[in-house]
Amino acid sequence: MSGLNHLDHPPAMPAMRLASVPHYTERRRRRRSLRAFCGMLARAAVRSLHQELTLYPKPGLVSLVDNGSHDDMDASTFMRSLFSLRHYFFEIAEAGASGAPFSVLKQLGIKAEQRMLQATGGINTHRGAIFCLGMLCAAVASCRAQDMTLSPQAVRATLLIQWGDALAAHTRAAENDSNGLRVAAHHAVGGAREEGALGFPSVFDVALPQLQATLDAGRDWQCAKVDALFALMAHVSDTNVYHRGGSAGAARVQQRSRAFMNDGGTGNIAWQARAQACHHEFVQHRLSPGGAADLLAAACLLHAVCGGEGQGKYNAGLKA
Repeated sequence: MSGLNHLDHPPAMPAMRLASVPHYTERRRRRRSLRAFCGMLARAAVRSLHQELTLYPKPGLVSLVDNGSHDDMDASTFMRSLFSLRHYFFEIAEAGASGAPFSVLKQLGIKAEQRMLQATGGINTHRGAIFCLGMLCAAVASCRAQDMTLSPQAVRATLLIQWGDALAAHTRAAENDSNGLRVAAHHAVGGAREEGALGFPSVFDVALPQLQATLDAGRDWQCAKVDALFALMAHVSDTNVYHRGGSAGAARVQQRSRAFMNDGGTGNIAWQARAQACHHEFVQHRLSPGGAADLLAAACLLHAVCGGEGQGKYNAGLKA
């Protein structure tokens, strides 16, 4: 009888062990979900850079149509660079999701820049984008890890709360080790690092609202990107432009861009001819607003994640 009683009532597992099984399963599920999200986000970052590359007319910049103001790079150079960055965006998204300090993110960016230069034969195609889109990927993934609904406001706040102090220190400690930094110091204008320290105001306050305004006006995504690019060129003190054209070149870019937008942007029936004329003028003067192009790509990424048609899939699976 004692044997039967033993079979009828097997020893119970320790309560702590039973409780830990679903907890472990949930943690593993969340890790897998977050890893999948980071992969999706990385692909969105690469697509955003590709959308910037394929845009035309795009004054002074490389596109599939021509090389703009550049003799040392073309669309194939940018494609090689894009391919080299695909793992970087995943890595920095995962780092951001884990709450990694800025020093870790910075090292990932440095390694990504080295891979870019190796892929392009030493040509700087995406240095600004590595910084800008990389930090935004980290911030978006951090929001996701905290089960926050993705919105521009949440991403910007997370960026500044998590890494704002370090970004500000990074800006103050910057040495003039690049054309952009040397130009920024010489002309007393802000560069990519200052944009980052302020939470990328040109992306959140200029490009994103312009993208949405053009779409709300009933025009297509191509028009929205053109308008956002011109809005950025009118607003940003682009160190790429200062490097090539000095203060006079920067004034030309801003004046032409403001005139384009003041005349209705892509809402003007003659917008394509006007944008192409601007392109030819910039090429003639060797002007290339690459900083604005990087910020446009960043805005495209945020629009896809926070406000585009695909917003639902990025917010899917969040806790209620």
